Amino acid sequence: MTERKLIVLADAEAVARHTADFILQAATEKQDRFAICLSGGSTPKRLYQILAEPPYLTSLPWSQIHWFWGDERLVPHSDALSNYRMVWEAMLSHAPAPAANIHGMATEGVTAEQSSLAYEAELKAFYGAEALDPAKPLFDINLLGIGTDGHTASLFPGTSVLEERSRWVAPVIGAKAEDRITLTYPALESSRHVAFLVAGADKQAILPRFMAGDATCPSARVSPPGGVLVFADKAATGAV
Repeated sequence: MTERKLIVLADAEAVARHTADFILQAATEKQDRFAICLSGGSTPKRLYQILAEPPYLTSLPWSQIHWFWGDERLVPHSDALSNYRMVWEAMLSHAPAPAANIHGMATEGVTAEQSSLAYEAELKAFYGAEALDPAKPLFDINLLGIGTDGHTASLFPGTSVLEERSRWVAPVIGAKAEDRITLTYPALESSRHVAFLVAGADKQAILPRFMAGDATCPSARVSPPGGVLVFADKAATGAV
């Protein structure tokens, strides 16, 4: 079973700040092109806000960092439901990130299938190969969350995309009100560090299932070679 290292922090703010320190250390140590895959949700939103503030605003090697998304809704980037908009407003619009380093998914004038194919092509161009090599991770850090139903990215329970092993990016249609685009397990797992950010009392029921590797929980099926880190607050773990 994939190793899962649980780090319990005081609250959601502490989770965000711990993750910011984690990113800063990893990015500055590498001193080379650095790729981060981003998650939507309220907990990472606070992280992104923190990264756009001192000391991270001046300490992060912004010119070296490339920003990708783990999933997206097929809505305009200006839409309130857009993960791109959330990250842009929380962080990227306030930070010196080069435009060429921001890799959002196409969501206008395309179908979910077309968007998925285009994003997979962009990932492969960035990676420099058509096939993933276990010795060469696609991402340096992949930030993920866990929904109360156990989903992560747009990998929802009972959907066919859970069995996808050849494509890096795939459409998710019918699982939710909006069509979605998601990275698949092979792409999500191709990361030097995979960190799940989990906060809030509503995660108390799903977190033990995730930690136990419950196969009915899509997030628990993310199995990178190096294991996963779980940054959780006390509310999510039920700790007093």
